[in-house]
Amino acid sequence: MDFESKYEISSTVDFIRGRTFTRVALQFPDELLKDSPLVAKALRSELGKAVRLYVMADAAYGSCCVDEIGASHVDAECVVHYGHACMSRTSTLPAKFVFGKASIDVKDCAKSLSHCLSSFNKPIMVLYGLEYAHALVNLKAEVAESLLSSHSNSSLKISYAEVVGTVIYPSVDHLTEKAQVSSQYDSLTKTRITVGGDEREIKSGTYYGLGGLSWNIPTGHKIEDYLLFWIGPENTAFTNIMLTFNNCKIIRYDADKKCLLEHLSNQTRILRRRYYLVEKAKDANIVGILVGTLGVAGYLHIIEQMKELIKSAGKKSYTLVMGRPNPAKLANFPECDIFVSVSCAQTALLDSKDFLAPVITPFEAVLAFTRGRQWTGEYVVNFQDLIASIGSEVNEGTEEARFSFIKGGYVEDIKPQENDKEEEGSLALAAATDKALSLQNQDPTSILFKRNATSGTMFFAARTYQGLNMQYENPAPQSYVIGRSGRAAGYLDEERKAEDLPGAVE
Repeated sequence: MDFESKYEISSTVDFIRGRTFTRVALQFPDELLKDSPLVAKALRSELGKAVRLYVMADAAYGSCCVDEIGASHVDAECVVHYGHACMSRTSTLPAKFVFGKASIDVKDCAKSLSHCLSSFNKPIMVLYGLEYAHALVNLKAEVAESLLSSHSNSSLKISYAEVVGTVIYPSVDHLTEKAQVSSQYDSLTKTRITVGGDEREIKSGTYYGLGGLSWNIPTGHKIEDYLLFWIGPENTAFTNIMLTFNNCKIIRYDADKKCLLEHLSNQTRILRRRYYLVEKAKDANIVGILVGTLGVAGYLHIIEQMKELIKSAGKKSYTLVMGRPNPAKLANFPECDIFVSVSCAQTALLDSKDFLAPVITPFEAVLAFTRGRQWTGEYVVNFQDLIASIGSEVNEGTEEARFSFIKGGYVEDIKPQENDKEEEGSLALAAATDKALSLQNQDPTSILFKRNATSGTMFFAARTYQGLNMQYENPAPQSYVIGRSGRAAGYLDEERKAEDLPGAVE
């Protein structure tokens, strides 16, 4: 494929010139970093020396998000993001996305679509990875020709999701904007709104949007009535589709292998795993809030809401900023029974099997820490969709015991103390340490291994190992003589034996 077409050099130049940007950050994932010098050279030849270009790599968090922190180090005015993207709204900088153009056999894909239409007897909604958006026009034409040649009289039809846009601007007030957009979606009259910087027409019906795609279901129909046909690899974007629309029949078309794959068993396995983590989180006493993004709009708001939710559930929370989480990093916080990851939708679902403690999403935290709430099968992967609804989920506190599926019996959660305010100075630490030490003298094993600690101070005070301590009476270790002494040419015991030999002379 032509290099300039793959990296959309022309449209990128028009974006930069049209907005008179003079400092531009080019963000590349690891797999595309080898092409960054050629891309920068091509852009510089078109833009001239008036525009300064900076190549960014190794994002502090997921490479699918716009790295606004890295761009701020060079005072960039915008970011051009290359490769796979989650399309999360930015906080401070405008961004243009270049998804790339993955290869696909359009005829084979159209043939598979026609086969699904006749086999499952359901209308089809075509979803795809953003790297296949370039083939959508040709795919529509090929499918229409295929159906026409087969003389299909089926009333069922194939619908296609559209890309929200290739440019995203930061919102001044994300909550206000979301409320305005939602009210426009709810109206049953045709209207034009701005989504991601592009003006689009929203028809009557129910609007859906996820992972940079948007589609409309006509009035009187439900998303469960459709067969979801995904074009692309089994990545985080596809996992989000499976979880969000877990009541739908989903078929995946692998463009590389040119085959159809069903993932119903995998979908069920993932849902069971997530439900298990929710039940495990209910028994947690200490919760770590992982800050997994510093650029997605609304992340500070959701962190504060998570703190209030955890506090109302009678649990202790600690906010941790560590970049991309991994087992080694999280192992430094053994006092945390569970972690809540606040990040974009495509990096929030961590496979925490190798972690010391499980990692859950904000939606799963709402299910776990809201007393009496039951999971209905609905799943929300984008924390921005939770911001407006978490306010009504605060627990009022109750003395009623609940049944723990993990412990296999009824347990009583610790009630939140109404007068438990943040004390200042060393008094609060001294009081907590004194309480922890008294518990340690009673049963330290119960505190550590049964996860009875309610704060980090109590956890560390109850440990038997307190680190290296050189303040004891005899710091020198006892000496032991192991092996033989002397030089290798002649150990001391060998010299004695030589002296004892008959006929030995001096």
